[in-house]
Amino acid sequence: MSQGKSALMKHENRWFFIFILPWIIGFFSFQIGPMVYSLIMSLCNWEIISSPKFIGLENYKTFFTDPLIKQCFKVTFLFALMTIPTGIVLGILLALLMNQPVKGITIFRTLYYLPAVTSAVSAAILWIFVFDPQYGILNYLLKRYFSIQGPPWLGSETWALPALAIMSLWGIGGSMIIYLAALQSIPTQLYEAAEIDGANSIQKFFSITLPMLTPAIFFNLVMGIIGTLQTFTQAFVTTNGGPANATLFYALYLYNNAFRYYKMGYASALAWMLLIIIFVITRIVFRTSNWVYYEAESR
Repeated sequence: MSQGKSALMKHENRWFFIFILPWIIGFFSFQIGPMVYSLIMSLCNWEIISSPKFIGLENYKTFFTDPLIKQCFKVTFLFALMTIPTGIVLGILLALLMNQPVKGITIFRTLYYLPAVTSAVSAAILWIFVFDPQYGILNYLLKRYFSIQGPPWLGSETWALPALAIMSLWGIGGSMIIYLAALQSIPTQLYEAAEIDGANSIQKFFSITLPMLTPAIFFNLVMGIIGTLQTFTQAFVTTNGGPANATLFYALYLYNNAFRYYKMGYASALAWMLLIIIFVITRIVFRTSNWVYYEAESR
């Protein structure tokens, strides 16, 4: 390598590190730094207004004896069972509809995607009015068209969690876009060959479309698991964990310990336990992902 090229590479490398320096500073200041600090605080008894006191693993021992932890996991995992499979099925069906060659389809794609980028707080406030037992539009429609007296929804121990599950499906446009992109990347030659062999629409869907969509399904499954385990905003704005802890999500309980009960040390331990739980679950999902079809690997 000539001396001129070597000097040019050094010059480019210098400017490369100069340009990414703000990101590096922000990453260590606002991500790695707080994570390390929270790990240290998880080993302390810290009530914010007083100085931290080192107590070792006591916060982690409390995690396994806390009576509300079981309720938090019950609520969080029930919510995941309600929303993840439903979100995958509805997302695929919606993507199939949005993939049709219809005039003005881009407008409908935009309309269905907009809720996914709407502020979660604004959406939650909107749904409070939708679920209102006396004046909400949902109970009004149930009574008018089906002669059914709707439940109190967010005020009911039985219906509060399903109501939040329905609310979460409002933002299904995010997964729909991913499925739509995957649908449009499927080679048309596969469908043409299937038609020559006499395959009908259902056979083409289960033999071609669904297998080719499995990478997108897997991605949305992993992101859905991570997202539902961190559910916070909907419950905080609409029910604040009630009634009777029926919507006490793990992340909401973590927040309450930190900023309502001022148990910042215990809240830090809860955060790290959540990280471990998410890692274990996603690891299991990855280890059992042999149902995912990757075209590149089949060549």
